[in-house]
Amino acid sequence: GGPRPQPGQEVSVKVLGALEDGGLVERDPRLTFVPGHGDVVQALELGVPTMQPGEVSFFLAAFPYGYGRPGSRRCARREPDVPPESPLLFEVTLLEVRNDPDPQPLPPAARLRLGAQRRERGNFHFTRGDFEAALLSYRLALRALDGPATAPPGPQEEEELREQRVKCLNNCAAAELKLQRVDEALAACEAALSISPDNGRALLRRGQLLAQQGRDAEATLVLRRALELDPASKVIHAELSRMTKRRSPSAPA
Repeated sequence: GGPRPQPGQEVSVKVLGALEDGGLVERDPRLTFVPGHGDVVQALELGVPTMQPGEVSFFLAAFPYGYGRPGSRRCARREPDVPPESPLLFEVTLLEVRNDPDPQPLPPAARLRLGAQRRERGNFHFTRGDFEAALLSYRLALRALDGPATAPPGPQEEEELREQRVKCLNNCAAAELKLQRVDEALAACEAALSISPDNGRALLRRGQLLAQQGRDAEATLVLRRALELDPASKVIHAELSRMTKRRSPSAPA
């Protein structure tokens, strides 16, 4: 009984997921997420909003709506791996529906775990070619990393938070490029460099984007800095060579 989840509301569900042979690969007595945020497999993203509180549903999910073509490896969990291209059967109980709360203060370690989980979910979407979903997951990861904390992070946690933010911003830039949004990709690179000025990945991509916009003088400075950090990079050498040839006057006939 009760209304179905509406966009932006948070849900808590009990989930069991099994392979065709009956092997259990998912077991979560209380999984909490916001449908549409990309934190769970698409079978749950699409199925749970059709349910009412207290309802028990079974969803038979073809592999694109589960763990996709590559499946899933469970390095540190009790459940077995999900083989490639595996359909899954989910038993889902909708426990609770509530308005999406403001981010709750979390210990630094919990912020790191949540950020990493959402970034990995973004990588899953990126691998499948769903770049909008990947971008949403990366932004949610940043929201978790930048969220309120119950205590100040220690020096090591602060460094890990900074590294995670840079990884998310670089991933945002990659997703924006796939969506052909050059200005947004450049902004993500610059945000990463504001945190880590010598991040080689962000420097290279920023230089490439500036060159793509015809801003060769700026691009050259950025790429030369990247080359100082990685003198053996063939990619950086090739980019600088390409710009040099573009600037040099044509040879006389």
